[in-house]
Amino acid sequence: MHLTDTSRPDPWNLDVDARELKVTLWYPAKQRDGQRAPYMTPKESELAMRRYRIAGVPDDTLSKTRTNAIKDAEPTGRKLPLVVLSSGFTNPMSTLTSLAEDLASRGYVVAGIDHTYESYATTLADGRVAECLACDSDTDPGFGTGVVAGRAADVSFVLDQLTTKWEGSDLIDRSRIAMVGQSMGGASAMASMVKDSRVRAGIDMDGTTYARIPKSGLSRPFMFLGSPQHVPGGRDTSWDRDWKLLTGWKRWLVLTGAEHQSFTDGPLMAGALGVKPAYGVLPAARAAELTRTYVAAFLDQHLRAKRQPLLDKPSSRYPEVKFCPATCGQS
Repeated sequence: MHLTDTSRPDPWNLDVDARELKVTLWYPAKQRDGQRAPYMTPKESELAMRRYRIAGVPDDTLSKTRTNAIKDAEPTGRKLPLVVLSSGFTNPMSTLTSLAEDLASRGYVVAGIDHTYESYATTLADGRVAECLACDSDTDPGFGTGVVAGRAADVSFVLDQLTTKWEGSDLIDRSRIAMVGQSMGGASAMASMVKDSRVRAGIDMDGTTYARIPKSGLSRPFMFLGSPQHVPGGRDTSWDRDWKLLTGWKRWLVLTGAEHQSFTDGPLMAGALGVKPAYGVLPAARAAELTRTYVAAFLDQHLRAKRQPLLDKPSSRYPEVKFCPATCGQS
């Protein structure tokens, strides 16, 4: 879906007076055959490869990456919970495809928002490809606070539009909406929950938070899921600060051996792109399994009222997952 918010100018492109957004939707479908949805377009792949400084493989490699979703398949189901996904700064939405597809296979509608001009490549409605204008500003004072405020506005606008403009909008249960994001996207999940009460629950995957929680606290369910840099008392103190203000159901989980990109498709793609492992010591497939398992457990508990014992205490099946602040320390 391509949506245009005419109520506000774009925060990055000063030459346009409206905010254009691309939203990718994953959802349950009966159809098993048909054209696979592309991971990226050839142009998006070219720009991403250039920005990631990946050489030695064709520029269009990411456009040939196989996904599990069928393009434009007819939605099926009834009144399903909605999960909004938001990727890290500079990362296009496609870098959370493995998580999005897994959630759709479990019966969620997933809306992944490409926050225009904040990633290396976003294809707009008229075919233009928007590059990362915000990348020139990321050292400015207050940059993160401004980004998450803009993304929260993006999310609220998409929620307004999604339930009326999408042909499968009847699938969406408007009373069961959650948001999950990685890095800046995770910070944006918290910002969106502070701004918009329709977002009932949220997960921040390894993102420093910027939006300030009111002193009265945030009472809706929230989960931190991070790498070892996010242990209590670690390098990033934002989680320590916000943990005290989360007054409802909350969890703080850290994956031993994970790295910042372990919650994305990055490690899964590294081998095919000829990139030497730079994603911590947690194997790519295991990182994906842990991310999918704990994200789904959180959503099942809070959007489907299915209690998940996995979230109550450490599991022998997943020994890499440490429950903070109880079973993890500074590392």
